[in-house]
Amino acid sequence: MTHFLHSAFGIFGDLTGLFLFLVPIITFKRILLNKSTEQFSGIPYVMTLLNCLLSAWYGLPFVSPNNILVSVVNGTGAVIESIYVLMFLIFAPKKEKTKISGILVIVLTLFATIAFVSVFALHHKKRKVFCGFAASIFSVIMYGSPLSVMRMVIRTKSVEYMPFFLSLCSFLCGTSWFIYGLLGNDPFVASSNGFGSGLGILQLILYATYCGNKGQTKKTADGSSLEVGQDNQEDSK
Repeated sequence: MTHFLHSAFGIFGDLTGLFLFLVPIITFKRILLNKSTEQFSGIPYVMTLLNCLLSAWYGLPFVSPNNILVSVVNGTGAVIESIYVLMFLIFAPKKEKTKISGILVIVLTLFATIAFVSVFALHHKKRKVFCGFAASIFSVIMYGSPLSVMRMVIRTKSVEYMPFFLSLCSFLCGTSWFIYGLLGNDPFVASSNGFGSGLGILQLILYATYCGNKGQTKKTADGSSLEVGQDNQEDSK
C-alpha cells in the first residue's frame, strides 16, 4: 500500500507540477500583447529553471534510485522555463534584462559545476546526499522567489501581479511532493516541498484577503491617486 501511495502521489505531483509550469502562459500572453514585462519579475522563472535542472538531475537513477518521476516532471519543466526566460529577456526593459541575464549565467554555471562534481568526484550515497542538498536548497529558494511579489501585494493591496492559479498550483505541487517524500523516506524531497506547501498557503491567504482590490486605485497620503494595475492606467487616459 505504501508503494502504491508513493507512486500515486508521485504521478499527482507530476500532473500538478506540469500545471504549475504551464500557469505562467497567462502572464506571458499578457506580456506578448503589451510587448512589455510591466512589473512582473523574471526572477521566479530563472530560479524555477535552476530548481528544475537540479531536481531532474537528482532524480536520475545513477544519483537517486526510484525517483524517476522527479526527473520526468522537472526535465519537462526545465524546457518550459527556458522558453519563459527567453521570452522575458526579449520584452524586458534594458535594466531588468541585464539583471536577469546575469542571474541566468550564474544559474547555468552553478548547475554545471554541481553536475560535474557529482559525476567525477562523488559516488553512490555521497553523490545522492550532495545532489539532494543542492536540489533542496535551491528548491526552497525557488519557492521563496515570489516573496517579493507577496510584498508588493501587501504594499499595494492588489493581487494583479500574483496570479491565483500560480499560487494554487504551487500549493498543490508542494503538498503532493511533500507527501511523496515522506512516503519514500526521502528527506530532501520532503523538506523543500514542505516549505513550498506552507508558502503556497500564505499566498492563497493573501489572495483571499486582497482579491477584491485587483486593479483598484489607492489613495496616497497627499490625496493624490496611485494607479494599481494596467486597467486603471488605461481608464485614466
